[in-house]
Amino acid sequence: MLPIIREVRDADMPAIAEIYADEVRQRVNTYEYDVPDVDEMRRRMRALLADGFPYLVAEYDGRVAGYAYAGSFRARLGYRFTVENSVYVAADQQGHGIGAALLAALIEACTARGYRQMIAVIGEPTNNASIGLHARFGFEHTGTMPGIAWKHGRWLDTVFMQRALGDGTSTPPPDLVGSTP
Repeated sequence: MLPIIREVRDADMPAIAEIYADEVRQRVNTYEYDVPDVDEMRRRMRALLADGFPYLVAEYDGRVAGYAYAGSFRARLGYRFTVENSVYVAADQQGHGIGAALLAALIEACTARGYRQMIAVIGEPTNNASIGLHARFGFEHTGTMPGIAWKHGRWLDTVFMQRALGDGTSTPPPDLVGSTP
């Protein structure tokens, strides 16, 4: 059975908050220490949607099994065509193709919105599942920053991966054709 990928709804936020809480408490896919409540997760989701970014949910076996979204890679105007992706799958739902379905749909949604580069920021070089998933979708390793975060009593390295979207850097973005920014 394949997961159903759809746009997020307010009603999804308790399940999303639960998935993220597990990540905060147990893993290093986020360097956040304090578990945000449902209202904070809803605020974050609404802010991304208000800025025009995609936020997707995977339903599998009748429940929210994962979610993915894109957001600004950096705040400066020059980065406006580059997004950072986030993909989270419930621990008990991993290995069912949910992450792949989410990432494929997220890449498609970001390409349709005119973004040209997608960055994956992966906690820990030992996160073979996330690194492998991104590599399958054409992401290339662009660097590892050693020891830039501290969580769960240890220093953590961070892996950066990147892939082009649409025309990538082969053409100027549509809103800049004929201009000199």
